[in-house]
Order: sequence, then structure tokens, then C-alpha cells
Amino acid sequence: MRRIPLSALFGLVMTGAFLFCAVFAQWIAPYPLDAVTGKVWESPSAEFWLGTDTIGRDILSRMIYGGQITIFVALASSLLSFGMGAFFGFLAAVRGGWIDQVLSRLVDVLMAVPSLIVALVVLSVLPISLTVLILVMGVLDATRVFRLSRAVAMDIAVMDYVEAAKLRGEKQTWIIFREILPNALSPLVAEFGLRFIFAVLFISTLSFLGLGIQPPLADWGGMVKENKDGLIYGKAAALMPALAIAVLAISVNLVADWVLSRTTSLKGGRGA
Repeated sequence: MRRIPLSALFGLVMTGAFLFCAVFAQWIAPYPLDAVTGKVWESPSAEFWLGTDTIGRDILSRMIYGGQITIFVALASSLLSFGMGAFFGFLAAVRGGWIDQVLSRLVDVLMAVPSLIVALVVLSVLPISLTVLILVMGVLDATRVFRLSRAVAMDIAVMDYVEAAKLRGEKQTWIIFREILPNALSPLVAEFGLRFIFAVLFISTLSFLGLGIQPPLADWGGMVKENKDGLIYGKAAALMPALAIAVLAISVNLVADWVLSRTTSLKGGRGA
């Protein structure tokens, strides 16, 4: 086995730590989510490791619970976007013709408008809930996955084993799931990490603008919004969730880069 680079190992450890805290938030958080346990904007201490927020709630506890919500929404929307985008991308590559043209032009229309603007317009009309957020983010991000999946599937669809499957009379769904998908997993797995981080940043942005996670739930973007006024008084309460977003983004990107480089090297070795 090849040694895992130090950067990838750091990414794996930090990503695993974030996921562990998200899964077991109810057991490891020192205080309940909305419990007022101290004074306003207390400095870090033995009782409050990261201090308190704008109304005296423990920042560490809210970051743990906020990470659970942030990661859950980002992961669910990423899975939805990859399920939709990969299926329709593979379908467009296999079928071609008018189906490919219709799907591609529809994706072009959706991508012509910035995703944040579309999300703000939709969420200002619909009632905001976790389900709505996941659906909106998943559909918007599926356009990027469609582009990648279609490009990868177009290269695979001309391979001999795919042509042989068509000559055998295999159905298109069989070709997509048995021939194209296994050979397209490597770039899709690497891309999944990048799209997941995009989803984390996206939901944090929506929450900061007031159209993301709503109280009494908490997420990192909402925590930055709640505590941003403390920066005027030299309080670092808003910087803690912002730092968590940055560390998670860097960690997942390091893992995704390692997966992509490993995939490229393996393909190069086989080609040689």
C-alpha cells in the first residue's frame, strides 16, 4: 500500500472528527442547544471553552449542534444532487439525440443565473424548512453534476464493452448502472467532496442572509450572523463558527485532492 500523504492524513482526521461530533452531538455537547448558561460574550474559560455568545449561550455546544445541522443539510443535498445529476447525465450521454439536447439546454438555462440568486428568490416565496433547503440546494447543484457526469459518460459510452452490451440487447438502465457507473465512480467521488463543501458554504451563506436554517435550530452561518456585532467590541464569538467552516472546507478538499491524484496515478499506471 502506498503511504497516505501528510496533507491527506490531516484531512481524513479532521473530516472524521467533524463527522464524529455531528453524529454524537447530543452526547458530547456540554450544554443544551439554547441553554443560557453564562453572561453575554464571556471570554474562553474552563467552564466555557470557547466563551459565550450574544445572549450567554455556550459557543462550543452551539457549534457542535450547528455542525450537526450544517453537515446533515450539506450531505443530504449533495447526495440528492449527485443522484439526479449523475442519472440524467448518464441518460443524456447514452440516449443522445433530442433527449441530450433538451436536458443540456435546460441545464444551461439553470446555470445561466447564479445559484445564490435563484435560491434567494425561491426561498423568499416558499416556507423555509430543512426539506425545502435540501431540495433547492440539491436541484441547483445537480446542474454541475450533470455536466461532469455527461462528459465522463460520453467518453465511456464509446468503449468496446459498452458497444458490446448494446449489441447484446441490454437495456439502457442496465448499461448505465452496470457499465458506465462503475467506471465513472472515481471522478464522481472526487467531485462529491468538492460539491459537499460547496453545499456547506452555500447553506452557511443562506443562513447568514436569514434564509437558511431558522431558529430554534442553529448552524454555523447563522452563528456568524448572531455574533457578528461582537467583533466591534473585540469579541471572537463570530470567528469560531467561521473557523469551523474554513477547517472543514480545507480538510475535505485535501481528501478530495488525494483521491483524485490517486485515481489519476492508477489510470496512468494501467495505461503504461
